[in-house]
Amino acid sequence: MNTFLCPPSLPNYGQTNCESTPTEAPLPQRAKAYAPASMGNFAAGFDFLGAALRPLNGEPMGNVVEATRAERPSLLVEGPYALCLLGCEPMNNLVMAAYRAYGAAIENRGLCAFNVAFRLEMHLPPGSGLGSSASSIVAALVSLQALHGHPLAPKELLAVAGRVEGAHGGGLHLDNVAPSYLGGLRLILDPSDEGGPETRSLPWPEDLWIVVAYPGIEVPTAMARQALPYELPLQQSVLFARNAAGLVNALHSGDRGDIARTLWDPVAEPYRAAFVPGFQKAKIAALAAGALGGSLSGSGPSLFAACTPDCAPAVERGMRQSLEAEGYQVRTWICALDPRGARVLS
Repeated sequence: MNTFLCPPSLPNYGQTNCESTPTEAPLPQRAKAYAPASMGNFAAGFDFLGAALRPLNGEPMGNVVEATRAERPSLLVEGPYALCLLGCEPMNNLVMAAYRAYGAAIENRGLCAFNVAFRLEMHLPPGSGLGSSASSIVAALVSLQALHGHPLAPKELLAVAGRVEGAHGGGLHLDNVAPSYLGGLRLILDPSDEGGPETRSLPWPEDLWIVVAYPGIEVPTAMARQALPYELPLQQSVLFARNAAGLVNALHSGDRGDIARTLWDPVAEPYRAAFVPGFQKAKIAALAAGALGGSLSGSGPSLFAACTPDCAPAVERGMRQSLEAEGYQVRTWICALDPRGARVLS
């Protein structure tokens, strides 16, 4: 099922034969990019740890954006979750928001942006906690980079993505866009750095898999953020810092006991678990099946649990059956981390 959006009020960025960057090679007329699903917060790291996901069965778990030079801007939405965007204001679509932000970024450097027709393939459900918005933003920006000859440095592009992602929450939101763009498990450093936001790749054991369960409901990120307190008590703040530092140390040392001890969320989960009735039962089922730990994926409603490969089928079965007993239509994936991040497909 498709929905076609062709708003006349989008910014007109110039002629289709404009060359945006001084390059010897001719610029392409079309570029397609894929950006993987991601989990923000990653249990212990509220707003500063995020992971990119790759299903082990090879199916796509991320959105795809194709950008083509055109006479006027337009957007075509396809894919399993295209209907989720029906009735939405086209100007508010995140692909178009990324298009506007990217055009402004390169025009600030005196370069020319193209008019672009976009085709968005929605493979991730919105409001699922799987980084659907970040995937759309990153795939759009990576396709625009290819179309314009890569005029922005990676940190500049990451800053653009973070601003678009955080437009409704204020400031830069990077814990989803950074892993979706750069891959792996990402630690976000001070995002206010003048040269652009800094991230660091954290090690993750190759023999620890991530089981993800999506209960088929939507929890808007804005609503999930509103459920959180503006301030944390001192004791809870110390617990949060100690637990996050412990997880980072455990990942570098490879200590499985410490990973299990620290792979939980002392900040957001206590306030957001109520959005997913049955969450605690599903988490208990995952731990009983051998999972080291887990939490909500991003702001929910999806859940995740980390486990060894031999436990993964039992963990997946326990989470799925527990959620189905609550009446949910459950979809599950057994994943590794995606080390590549976003990539140009053509």
